[in-house]
Amino acid sequence: MSSSWLKTKLNQFEQFGIDVIYGRAEGIRATLFAAFLQALSYLFSGIAQARLWLYRKRILHDQPLGCLVVVVGNLTVGGTGKTPVVEKFARSLQERGRKVAILSRGYKSKSASMGKKLANWFTGAAEPPPRVVSNGEAVLLDSELAGDEPFMLARNLPGVVVLVDKNRVKSGTYAIRKFGCDTLILDDGFQYLPLKGRLNLLLVDKTNPFGNGHLLPRGILREPIKHLKRASYVFLTKSNGQRDAELEELIQEHNPGVDIIECTHQPKFLQRFGSDERMPLEFLKGKKVGAFSGIATPESFEKFLKDLGATLTFTRRFLDHYRFTDEDYVSIFSEAMGKRVDFIVTTEKDSVRLPVDLPCPIPVYYLRLEIEIIRGAADFQEAVGRICFPENGTAMPWPEA
Repeated sequence: MSSSWLKTKLNQFEQFGIDVIYGRAEGIRATLFAAFLQALSYLFSGIAQARLWLYRKRILHDQPLGCLVVVVGNLTVGGTGKTPVVEKFARSLQERGRKVAILSRGYKSKSASMGKKLANWFTGAAEPPPRVVSNGEAVLLDSELAGDEPFMLARNLPGVVVLVDKNRVKSGTYAIRKFGCDTLILDDGFQYLPLKGRLNLLLVDKTNPFGNGHLLPRGILREPIKHLKRASYVFLTKSNGQRDAELEELIQEHNPGVDIIECTHQPKFLQRFGSDERMPLEFLKGKKVGAFSGIATPESFEKFLKDLGATLTFTRRFLDHYRFTDEDYVSIFSEAMGKRVDFIVTTEKDSVRLPVDLPCPIPVYYLRLEIEIIRGAADFQEAVGRICFPENGTAMPWPEA
């Protein structure tokens, strides 16, 4: 049994599970698997709520670090467009004179082997420091070691420290002591309770707010919808500009009076991979384009290309955070040349996983997206000022579970 065969089977099973969760799979096999996942969801829900109760009752203790801590996260797994929001907040805080560190767990980044971890545990070796993706002056790790999002944030945010560690208390302490940071942003930190934020910024994907309403693993919720009440502010992402009264009513039902800020992910330009060449969005109009992506919601990316006037000759969808292989590149370029596309487009997050020396017989571009606020604040600077620098800012209390 070859490792490639096993990897293919595991990927197929993972894709089947995703199809069941999103209601795309049919048949008796899908029905039975959904019932099994539902039973696990009840267990997951009990654990999630018990954990919050333990922190609220101070049986488990959070560890304040004595500086501004901003939590950016969501109730669901998958793409709510969190990374552009984290980037925008970090840049705005930096422009206001703050020394910012982004703390990430580095999802699907390469970590120490289990053997090394066990050896350190048995020998009593000191716990290693967080991985420094950026020290504020240079990017020190690649996407494989850092993780896709931390690497992308480090590359786009000169002057901002980016650290990766599952223990965000440890990495936050390191950021303060080593780099003199006075502001910490917890990337994907809504469920990380040991380090309590003064502000909890909850992102809700307007195109798919809570999936099928079930918790993991039957659905995409990490915790119950009622935990909307834990949010200091709610950001509705991926908006098309039209109000969703039902969704806003649900948010207010669970968190009366919470400020809702609506924003959209706006395409800005095309950046050619491996080059400084930058093309305006009009470059897509009338072009025959191939597209590939390994993100949670490829539909939104492909829709951007179509809306900008491109003809999608072919698309390839991979699992979120998928590590492309040489065989994948050969297959993609072969299809692109066979269908005589003008160029290939991928996402910015996928571009960081491409090898820098990748030979490209056809030009490859990535689509740069940025956040724009369309309701709830005049612009992002106003939102940052109102959210992070209130006259009487206090930490959020633990809500009733």
